[in-house]
Amino acid sequence: MLNLSGLSVKYGGFTAIKTLDIEVEKGELVVLLGSNGAGKSTTFRAISGLEKPSEGEILFEGNAIGGKSPDRIVKSGIVQCPEGRELFHGMSVYQNLIMGAYVHRKKKSEVKKSIQNVYDLFPILREKKDNAAGSLSGGQQQMLAIGRALMSKPKLMMLDEPSIGLAPLIVEQMFEVIQKINEDGTTVLLAEQNANAALKIANRGYVFESGSIVVEGTSEQLFTNDAVRKAYIGA
Repeated sequence: MLNLSGLSVKYGGFTAIKTLDIEVEKGELVVLLGSNGAGKSTTFRAISGLEKPSEGEILFEGNAIGGKSPDRIVKSGIVQCPEGRELFHGMSVYQNLIMGAYVHRKKKSEVKKSIQNVYDLFPILREKKDNAAGSLSGGQQQMLAIGRALMSKPKLMMLDEPSIGLAPLIVEQMFEVIQKINEDGTTVLLAEQNANAALKIANRGYVFESGSIVVEGTSEQLFTNDAVRKAYIGA
């Protein structure tokens, strides 16, 4: 479904990611592990069209998308839920969700159905639909960010550090929801530092260090890898 081949992104003379090869099959939940600055977010930004690759190729469903505009990439079926959520804080929960459906704005019945699906997934958002997004708790804001991303009816959803800043119990609930989204048919690419939680729900993963992939394998292989456990799981 998604193939990154020899992908590199440079900022001036600095190479943020270098010669990445990543594959995500339809229906999978794949995790990118690594510390801050390892290159996970830059990889997402390249896939989303927010950064132009300096080398390599990005294929989605067999079509080259590297360097295409972000709106065209969203229309093709890829959506990113960014680190930091990037909500419209002064707008209501409902208005934020509607913004997520922009590419389908002419299909009003589909947008209405998508809203109900998000409310079913996150009942608290239905309860607070008229509240300003900025008034929500951190966990509720993350739910809204994921809900807004779902409004574009993505084939592939990229989630960038969804657990950051959340209490452990909320993190557990969040990962259960991400797993359900995947089981309901959306392919998921997840960037996370919380390896313990991410590997429990992922099929496979890639470990980033300094803009390169240093280890890859199934979740079980990564979970039992001594170097990965020492660096990211603490065992």
